[in-house]
Amino acid sequence: MTRAPRFAHASEEELARILDYYRLAWEYEPRTFPLLWDRDGTATECFTPDFYLPELDLYLELTTLRQSLVRRKNRKLRLLRELYPMVRVKILYARDFRELLLKYGRLDAAPALLGTDGQLGGEPATGPVSPTPLPIAAVRSPAA
Repeated sequence: MTRAPRFAHASEEELARILDYYRLAWEYEPRTFPLLWDRDGTATECFTPDFYLPELDLYLELTTLRQSLVRRKNRKLRLLRELYPMVRVKILYARDFRELLLKYGRLDAAPALLGTDGQLGGEPATGPVSPTPLPIAAVRSPAA
């Protein structure tokens, strides 16, 4: 059995459950993209999307935090698209995630999954989570 990742935010764990429900293969934070470098060539700013969906060749970034942090992520995403035009990235904002929660009958969980209340500090989420037919794993495969 593959060990489940330690999500940084409860919303990431919930999104992983939705991806599992649809049997979409996913990887959690599998790649970091350097965006800015110092004179020595050392990366000084990077972007690590939350999920990679290998079957769709698509990265997902989930942003459910304060607007100031959203602006910073949007800037990084613009840089990523300039530097890596062949990389496909979709950003899901708080409103997008809220719509997903509504669709899956989990809107009651929104306060615990959105904003700073959902930060896990590297620890697995505790409390109620939606049922899923498959366990969360670092890399999901439809064949699993």
